[in-house]
Amino acid sequence: MKIAVTYENGEVFQHFGHCENFRIYETDGNRVVSERTVNSEGEGHGALAGFLKEKNVETLICGGIGGGAREALAEAGIQVYPGVSGNADQAVKDLLN
Repeated sequence: MKIAVTYENGEVFQHFGHCENFRIYETDGNRVVSERTVNSEGEGHGALAGFLKEKNVETLICGGIGGGAREALAEAGIQVYPGVSGNADQAVKDLLN
């Protein structure tokens, strides 16, 4: 599974629509097998869902997110875990466990 986290300085970034970087984790079962940071290329609320879909992301962990962005992500088939704060790596570990 591919998990994306809104990302800034090791933490879960708190505003999906203004997120400049995502940390993308590839997982196998309940362990992370690879991770990398990708720049969102300055997309924007609606386009970020397409950006993540192009990266084959299946799950998003984020802080705050609006209804329009949630709809766009749902249409892209991406499951959203909003309202998360703190360390991005720990957020992924918590989700996997």
